[in-house]
Amino acid sequence: MKSEIRQFKLKFIWRGAVLGALAILLAGCPRIYLSFEKHGGSFLAEPRGPAFVHLSDDQWDRSRNALIYFYRPYSDWGAQEIDAPTVYIDDTRYISMRSNGWSWLEVAPGTRRITLRRPLGAVLGFEGIDDFALSLILDTKFDVQPGGVYYFRYSEDDKPKEPNPALAPDDPLLEGDMQLVSWEVAYPEIINTRFMESRPPFAKNTGGQNIVKENMAYVFADAEKTLKEARAEEVARLKDEGYYRPNKWWCLYMCGGSPTKRIKADGDLRKLQKRKEAWEQEMALNEKDDTKKWYWPF
Repeated sequence: MKSEIRQFKLKFIWRGAVLGALAILLAGCPRIYLSFEKHGGSFLAEPRGPAFVHLSDDQWDRSRNALIYFYRPYSDWGAQEIDAPTVYIDDTRYISMRSNGWSWLEVAPGTRRITLRRPLGAVLGFEGIDDFALSLILDTKFDVQPGGVYYFRYSEDDKPKEPNPALAPDDPLLEGDMQLVSWEVAYPEIINTRFMESRPPFAKNTGGQNIVKENMAYVFADAEKTLKEARAEEVARLKDEGYYRPNKWWCLYMCGGSPTKRIKADGDLRKLQKRKEAWEQEMALNEKDDTKKWYWPF
């Protein structure tokens, strides 16, 4: 039996290496979601970390950030799973939800995007390209408050005993296999789970960490993308209205035309850049002196 499992694992490694090479060749093309070396379910990497215990106040910054716990109750089906679904926060991959496991992330307050994708085992962790997903279990946004503690429960076998009273009846986090549950629902189940530690080569996990900087990088990048799209629409409108200076005849294609009216989006982009720089400076000061006040730039 052990030799069969070894051959099975080697076969997956080879397929994963081929897919990884393809991903490198396609660098710069559409976003490829790939959890190579991170996809393993409990059949390949049963959670063996510490039993659940709440983080103490000195392990995370309750005054500034929020804490999210993820867990998956044990099930016979989950214990036989080869590929576990992958948790993304703000479009960055962190945790594979293995059966009988738990993990945590310390996040920035504000609106966070949470996504759960299931990989395709035949190609070792391939989950999708851009908006196309092989199996999209959850993709939504939710608001977190400074000092807030949240519990995400994943189960394909049963639903929570009761809905989260803090959520509206039509909230997407009350539907499907991944739900935001209350402490009263989570605690009796999560205390029986084990921490989903990193288990190379099939279950490398990056849970159990502070991801505030990554959250803010996503926030600023997303805001910049939105403003640049708004700028393009604004320039197109000015062209249609005749407020646009065309290229000089001698310039050919080396220099573009320009609007004859001020572009509002340019000012918004400059303000965004100043907010980003101010936040980065404040974070640098906080790292030197943790008594300094942290602020939210939006």
